[in-house]
Amino acid sequence: MVGAGNDFIVIEEGLGLDYAKFARAICARHTGLGADGILILEKPAKDQFRMRIINADGSEAEMCGNGARCMACYIAVHHAPSQTTFGIATLAGEIQAEAHVDSARVHLPNPKDYGANINLTIHGKKMVVHYMDTGVPHTILFVDGLQEVDVNSLGSLIRNHSRFAPRGTNVNFVERAREGMVAVRTFERGVEAETLACGTGAVASALVAYLQLHPNVKEELNASMRVLTVSKEILEVAFDVHEGKKIDNVWLSGEAKVIAKGEYLYNH
Repeated sequence: MVGAGNDFIVIEEGLGLDYAKFARAICARHTGLGADGILILEKPAKDQFRMRIINADGSEAEMCGNGARCMACYIAVHHAPSQTTFGIATLAGEIQAEAHVDSARVHLPNPKDYGANINLTIHGKKMVVHYMDTGVPHTILFVDGLQEVDVNSLGSLIRNHSRFAPRGTNVNFVERAREGMVAVRTFERGVEAETLACGTGAVASALVAYLQLHPNVKEELNASMRVLTVSKEILEVAFDVHEGKKIDNVWLSGEAKVIAKGEYLYNH
């Protein structure tokens, strides 16, 4: 499945796999099927769903926004939940989802640990970044000339910077595209490279951009930002802002599609 350019292998629990080993094999772009990660739906009881997310390098992620949207569509098609809105448990907590055949929106955990104007030094060069945890850790760096940024090189250095140890961080390079929209390129922890999109990164980028553009905001309900991804798909982020720059009621919306079904011959 693909959500805004993030691609995933979706399977159901019960195959007796070593998921870390399996992910490294099947996600390999040249010797496997190729994917940013695998999504595992654990033995669903009626309307009780749990998702695990294994990155391409075999590490397990707490949350993945585009992965959650893909899983929501998978659940809607294959497990017919009785309610329009249903829950999906993740390591970052339970999220709420609404899905159709090829689109979904998910209600994400409240962002936390917002840090503005963090000073970093990379190879002697000083830069100012921002931080927000939207289920997984994200660092945001505002840039001009987004297409000229060496995302893999600089992203890797920031991702592994001691400031963010021991968890590390995803790194989002953000440029204002037009009113109410930012363009984002993301270096993803676990993939260890730039991806075509990142759902939680899109959310972090949108929220931080909004707070930077509205430094005096006290209360704003139904605020929104759009995020232009590398895949050229646009993700919609809706949220509420409260006193003290507290943000809740975060929804991420966009397309999520099945692009292939079949068998993978896996040699354990």
